[in-house]
Amino acid sequence: MIRDITIGQYYPAESPIHRLDARLKIIVTFLFIVSLFIVNSIWGYICVALLLGMVIKASRVPVKFMTKGLKSILFIIIFTAIINLFLTPGEDVLWEFGVLHITIQGIYMAIRMCIRLVLLIVGSSLLTLTTTPIQLTDGLEYLLHPLKKIGVPAHEIAMMMTIALRFIPTLLDETDKIIKAQQARGADFDTGNMMQKAKSMIPILVPLFISAFRRAEELAMAMEARCYHGDENRTRMNMMKMQSADYRAMGMVVLYFIIIAGLRMAEVFVPNWI
Repeated sequence: MIRDITIGQYYPAESPIHRLDARLKIIVTFLFIVSLFIVNSIWGYICVALLLGMVIKASRVPVKFMTKGLKSILFIIIFTAIINLFLTPGEDVLWEFGVLHITIQGIYMAIRMCIRLVLLIVGSSLLTLTTTPIQLTDGLEYLLHPLKKIGVPAHEIAMMMTIALRFIPTLLDETDKIIKAQQARGADFDTGNMMQKAKSMIPILVPLFISAFRRAEELAMAMEARCYHGDENRTRMNMMKMQSADYRAMGMVVLYFIIIAGLRMAEVFVPNWI
């Protein structure tokens, strides 16, 4: 389960998506998340899923590698589906028991929320899978640079976010090692009730927190030893420049939002739109 988490990992490959400008990919990812909350119909989600599938194919990241990250949030997906299925009010009641009821509207809502959550996770993980931590740092800092005029520490925020993403795979590997070490000593994490399973996690969390603090201290000492002082008098070896492929991708994003806007208008003005 630990190794199934793909958010924060980078998958090296030679693809058009990997070569796109990091700033563009960050903006497109944000707009993609916004679009998931704009569409509200099955046909809209089908359109979004088809586009995301084409982007995944162009990125040359294996689909199996992309979808295995969903295993770690399977409980959240199921829980979301159950909540929306039994607690969504509606006129067409199919089953009712006390405060619980299943309606046609509840079934549609459960399907929509599950699809939205799956697309959100897969689309967000695609950003880190196709962008190196250094590119993410430079892209975030460039996008936050205008906020420096009002005193926002753009470089520090970008650095912290990138370090957090960078250390997700490291901490996952550390957790996996701790679990295997505890199991080798006879620890059992699978049997017992929920309270017993929660207590059995203490031998994992304590050394994990100690390891995380130790790594943070080592990183701080390494940055200080290299005279790191934020972006003071800092230059870049590789400047970020938009290429023709980036402008073509930008045009495709505009076309995508035109389609999404059209679908949303159809949901509003066309009766019985699913």
